[in-house]
This record gives sequence, structure tokens and C-alpha cells, in this order.
Amino acid sequence: MKKKRVYLDYAATTPVDPRVVRAMAPYFTDKFGNSMSLHSFGQEAKLALEKSREEVASLIGAKAEEIVFTSSATESNNLALKGIAFAAEASARRKKRFISSPNKQKGKHIIISPIEHPCIMEASKWLAEQGFSITKLPVNKYGQVDPKDIKKAIKKETILVSVLHASNEIGTIQPVAAIGKICREKGVYFHTDATQSFGKIPIDVNSMNIDLLSASAHKLYGPKGVGCLFVRKGTKMTPLLHGGGQEAGLRSSTVNVPGIVGFGKAVELAKKEMVKESKCLAGLRDRLINGILGEIEGAHLNGHPKKRLPNNANIWFEFVEGESMVIQLDMAGIAASTGSACSSAKLEPSHVLLAIGLRHEQAHGSLRFSLGHWTTEKEIDYLLKVLPGIIKRLREISPFKKK
Repeated sequence: MKKKRVYLDYAATTPVDPRVVRAMAPYFTDKFGNSMSLHSFGQEAKLALEKSREEVASLIGAKAEEIVFTSSATESNNLALKGIAFAAEASARRKKRFISSPNKQKGKHIIISPIEHPCIMEASKWLAEQGFSITKLPVNKYGQVDPKDIKKAIKKETILVSVLHASNEIGTIQPVAAIGKICREKGVYFHTDATQSFGKIPIDVNSMNIDLLSASAHKLYGPKGVGCLFVRKGTKMTPLLHGGGQEAGLRSSTVNVPGIVGFGKAVELAKKEMVKESKCLAGLRDRLINGILGEIEGAHLNGHPKKRLPNNANIWFEFVEGESMVIQLDMAGIAASTGSACSSAKLEPSHVLLAIGLRHEQAHGSLRFSLGHWTTEKEIDYLLKVLPGIIKRLREISPFKKK
């Protein structure tokens, strides 16, 4: 008998849409040219590359020439932070405007939130080691940054504010437009990691005053190994990779044409299906959340109850350990997560959950369920049937349970 399999970890990665696979296929064999070559094989690849660039740009209201293709959202985020930092440092050095104290050096201050993806956190940590000043603003119990705190934190040395659009862990959507407005008024670049929101909820880089935006193909039914960075025209950046000058000189390397074609196709489909799918997923998400909170005592929702991604449900359970829940669910054929897939191997509690006020044991008792295109009502009902029994069994042997 075939084991039942239910995938509820779409925030970690999504299956590639068969329509995307079909669009990519010719570019592995028949249309395999290098997009930098002048002959017909190369120009055929170049044409596909630029078509995909236009597709990606159109989803967020950008210009095609403002899209830089990368290998991942992690690379995009690193390019955004380090590219802006290095460019500002080089400019200040040319003008000989640095003074002795690192915290007061002109152009060496960056603001982030404490619930960013690990790649933002680690890139910021590395920049701090290079002499940059990093300010981490607090969030409320839902994981939202207060735009007023952004305004207070910006000073004349500030060069960049980076706040993710929606949390990959708890699903909370940030007031990005309000933050962008403040940054524009203050003359500070604004970057947002939109990896989880891209293709799920509307984004307009102009009305939201976004200068840099990161996204990844494999979060919206595209292939792994392809991402992008929106870079508003006129933004001063230093590239991380130097070489042949691909991607307007900001990301040298032979481009991944098949992957980028897949990214473009995934975006094309998202534009057509996003509204309908988001409405459907929000209904399933609410069914899941209400079912768990209604059936399981000591279950609590993490993140904002309304201002959250349509496919995200993050819940912590009293007196239960997250990894044990994941293993038990997997034995029942259900895939879920204890947090960000990129850091799930770490034993430390989620920095996101700690930032919103959870204690270590509460953070360790959290589960993330993320839904997608192929999630069904029957799958949600199966989870709701299986989960209460798992929680009950684990609590019976839990060292944290009430005496």
C-alpha cells in the first residue's frame, strides 16, 4: 500500500510546475547557446534571457534593465547589503570623509530588523566585522517593525535600511510602503527581501519606494539555483563577482539560461494565477489555523492574525518539542518545518521567535505549515485528524509538561 504523502513545507521550496519544466527543456539541448555570444545560438539564448527579464520586472512594476539575475535570494541579499556598503565606503574614501570612530563614519550605518532571513543576519554580522555599524530594530509581538522606529534610527551616516517584506517563518507582512516612504524622504536606500511574498501578494517597487528587492524562483514553482535582485536605476553598488561583465556588470558569470527561462515562466504564471491562488490558500490556511487552535489545547498562533502571507501558519504548542513533532508528522506522511529550512539543522531556537517574545522552550515547540498550489482541503483535514494524537502522545512523555 502506497504511503500517504502530504507536503506542507512550500516555504522551504516548491515543486517545479510542469509548465515551467516544459518551457525550460529546449534550453538544455536545442537552444543551449551562451547569451554573450554574437552568433545565432548565443542570440537565441539572449532573446530568451531578456524576455524573462521583462517578465520578472513586470511583476513588481520595475524596468527590465533594473533586474539582475543571480543564483539565489541569498546571493541577492548579500549583493544588496555588501554592494551598497562597499560602494558607500569607496565613495567616502574618495572624498576623504571618514573619521576615526567606526560608529560615526560617514556612510557606514545599516539598519535591519531582528527577524531577517539568516543570510541577511550573517551578512550584517560580517559587515560589522569590517567596521560597519548595524542597528537591529525591535519588533512587536506579531513580528512587525514600527516605521516610527525606522525614522528615529536613521542618521546622517545611514546608507541602507533592509527589512523583509514578509517573514519566511511566521508569515507576518511588514509595513513596507510606510518604511519605504521614510527612507525616500531621508535619502536612504531601502532594500526588502521579498523571497516569500514575490508572486504571492502584490508588490509595486515604485508605490512602495523600494530601491532593492530580492526574490527566488524556487519559492514560486520555478527551479532552484535562480534568483534576482531588483536594483533601481541610479543606485550605486559594487559587484561581489568580477569577470565578464554580465548582468550590467553587477553579477559576472555565464548566466543560467534554462533556469532564468524557468523563472520567467513561473512569474508569467504567477501574474495570471496569483489572485485566485492566494484567495484559495488563505481559506485553507484559516481552516488549518482554526482547526488546530480549536482542537488542541495549549496551541498558539505565531505572527499577525490578519497581516500574514496567505499560505503560512506558524503555531507553538505547550510542552512539546518541535523536532519530535516534525518526525512524528513525517511518519504519518506529512511534511512540515520547525522554522526556516535554511537553518533547520541548527539546534538553537529560532531568532525570529525569540525576537517576538517567545521563551526558548516555546520557540522550540513551534511548527510552520506552509501551503501551495497542490494543497487540498482533504490534506488539511488529514493533518487536523493526525496532529492532535501526535501532540497528546508527545506531551505524555514530555519533561516540560505540568506536574
